[in-house]
Amino acid sequence: MTPLLEAKQVVRRFGEVTALAGVSLAVRPGELLGLVGPDGAGKTTLMRALTGLIDIDAGEAIVAGTPWSRASADAREHLGYMPQQFALYADLSVDENLRFFGHLFGLSRRELSERRSRLLAITQLERAHDRPAGALSGGMYKKLAIACALLHRPQVLVLDEPTNGVDPVSRRELWALLYELVAEGIGVLVATPTMDEAARCDRVCLLSAGHVLIEGEPTALVQACSDVVLEAHAQDRGPIDDYLEAHAGVLSVTPAGERIRALVERQSASEVRRGLTELGADVAHSSADFEDLYFSLAARASGRAAA
Repeated sequence: MTPLLEAKQVVRRFGEVTALAGVSLAVRPGELLGLVGPDGAGKTTLMRALTGLIDIDAGEAIVAGTPWSRASADAREHLGYMPQQFALYADLSVDENLRFFGHLFGLSRRELSERRSRLLAITQLERAHDRPAGALSGGMYKKLAIACALLHRPQVLVLDEPTNGVDPVSRRELWALLYELVAEGIGVLVATPTMDEAARCDRVCLLSAGHVLIEGEPTALVQACSDVVLEAHAQDRGPIDDYLEAHAGVLSVTPAGERIRALVERQSASEVRRGLTELGADVAHSSADFEDLYFSLAARASGRAAA
């Protein structure tokens, strides 16, 4: 299946800083691909390169089978893009924003009317059609931004952290909307710094410091994690924290309610568990999640870079 959007060994530098160091990925029809990583990983830079908003220093960014350097207006129309700060007009109503962006995309009055009805339905904004964009909730604002990006019927939609700053209910509704778009055959590339959202994607690409750590189906990637998760509980957490922070085999330490969650290299797991027990902690094994996988890969990538 031919990708709708593709990066091939993309490199982008800002002065002496390499924001993207040979990144490759592909978005296929009817697929939700998650671009996952913390702030500074290179997600926004990659999305801007893939949408033709910035030049790249090496490699190729390809839309509809054509590199951006040779992309025609027809190729560009395959793409819909919503940046982190989508510029809606606050004083214009939902309907007026849709009409404005529809005119920008060159839609006829009939096309705009048809698309308006469909997009208001799938975004559940019918009742708010006459409300100013500036008066919408965070989640409704994001859904209107997605609707505007979909007006020209793109085949692939690129969303940069669309759930950032919205409440949990709106976040669930936004993901339901993405699933509906994918079911209609649209390819979706969504960036998120939230590891729990990664598990909702068909495939994920994990970025760290401009490098691809791993790519694949979320459940399979987590199941293949070779490290061990230990959870410790003790009345006095100070010695436990100190021990875990000092041990070379411990890759990450995070609080988990009253317990401490430690990601440990498999060869060190028995030793770490014994050390925690000797400090008076109640220790149990736990299942790895996507955040553990990221810490595992990032720690090893950091070690290779240091070497």
